[in-house]
Amino acid sequence: MNTREDKFSKKMTSIPPSGIRKFFDLIIGHDDIISLGVGEPDFVTPWALREEAYYHLEQGHTSYTSNWGLLELREEISEYLLKYSLNYNPKNEILITIGASEAVDAVLRAILNPGDEIIVCEPCYVSYQPLAELCDVKLVKLDTSKTNFYPTAEAVKALITDKTKAIMFCSPNNPTGRMIPAFELEKIAKIIKEHQIWAISDEIYCELVYDKKKHCSIGSFPGMKDYSIILNGFSKAFAMTGWRIGYVCCPKDLMEQIHKLHQYSTICAPIMSQYAALEGLKTGAHEVERMRISYQQRRNLMSKRLDEIGLPACEPEGAFYFFVDIRKTGLSSEEFALKLINDYKVAVVPGNVFGDGGEGFIRCCYATDIDKIKEALNRIEKMVQSCK
Repeated sequence: MNTREDKFSKKMTSIPPSGIRKFFDLIIGHDDIISLGVGEPDFVTPWALREEAYYHLEQGHTSYTSNWGLLELREEISEYLLKYSLNYNPKNEILITIGASEAVDAVLRAILNPGDEIIVCEPCYVSYQPLAELCDVKLVKLDTSKTNFYPTAEAVKALITDKTKAIMFCSPNNPTGRMIPAFELEKIAKIIKEHQIWAISDEIYCELVYDKKKHCSIGSFPGMKDYSIILNGFSKAFAMTGWRIGYVCCPKDLMEQIHKLHQYSTICAPIMSQYAALEGLKTGAHEVERMRISYQQRRNLMSKRLDEIGLPACEPEGAFYFFVDIRKTGLSSEEFALKLINDYKVAVVPGNVFGDGGEGFIRCCYATDIDKIKEALNRIEKMVQSCK
């Protein structure tokens, strides 16, 4: 006799729910909890972008767009990417997606076959590995915790086999805030070209970089366009998380496959979101810079306090996260996070949800009010003292 579970996809039932959402759900309805958990800007989408969306709603622009997205938006993205030495044809090499999350799923399903191998650099964003597993591939985990939380060319080369199809990474990184140095990225690019595999590069945080550093894309190196898949979007830098607007850039022949999946699964991104994103690229650079400066100030505060508390953490070069080493407390990542939220009313994300290399760490997001950050760190200090 079939059980109830037999009616479901075995592959899907084997995938765990998001570890980030688990802790986010714990704070719903609890105003006394300070959240350093969900990676979402605390800024409202800039007014000019909202106003542009209002205008198009008033004009009755509520239809589907092309599956590709608005051509004007793709043209503006193409122009914007030149800033990072990336050259993509807006007509057939840029696709507008429902956030960068849809782009991850569509890319993986367009390139992977059962039995392929994909290298995933850990710690990594929580969706990468489950979405790859749904493609019936072998996950090859590259633990970066021993190399300052970025992959080295040596480590990448050691994991490549004749079944390797792609390597996936995020720089600046979620959850660590670390960036892959340009010199290391250049060496990785040479290995990718040598073995002719795909480089899937999540660059959603490329505008949120600190200390006068500059984002470097793997697609900018000579000959790498043929092997690079660039994921990006507007959620983080433009504070547009709820608008669900992202994009993917890749060679034309691959894009034909991604485009087919996008046609059947989502049709197109919301037209109002696309017009707002277009306005962001045209006029919103100063707003992005204003938010970036604020994040850097908060990062500096958190860095100083974590040092005073005695919790080691590599200072993030981008994004808005600290990946904090809590091993001295003797607690696991999950134990620390649960105790912190239950006893001290501070929500963080346990590092193990970002991969095995994250055990012994917690992710603290500093995209929140600075006074709340100060109070949260005071409470974390009390907890750490209680563990001695």
